[in-house]
Amino acid sequence: MGLKLPEILLIFAALLLLFGGSRLPQLGSSLGSALRNFKRGFSSDEKEEAEEKKPGTLSATSGVDKDVAAKSPSHQA
Repeated sequence: MGLKLPEILLIFAALLLLFGGSRLPQLGSSLGSALRNFKRGFSSDEKEEAEEKKPGTLSATSGVDKDVAAKSPSHQA
């Protein structure tokens, strides 16, 4: 089903009218870097989880302790 060439051209024309020619490369660049950072965040989380779940090792603090330690008194109202 997907997008065909006329639909893609129509979307591109609408974006060109809304943002202008000079702004589109900046939008594409920022969108690409955001996706890259998002994927990098997930891959680093998976690596950390794999390291934490090694057999024979005990974590110094549990997940709840980490959450409590991350909240500082200055953030509480």
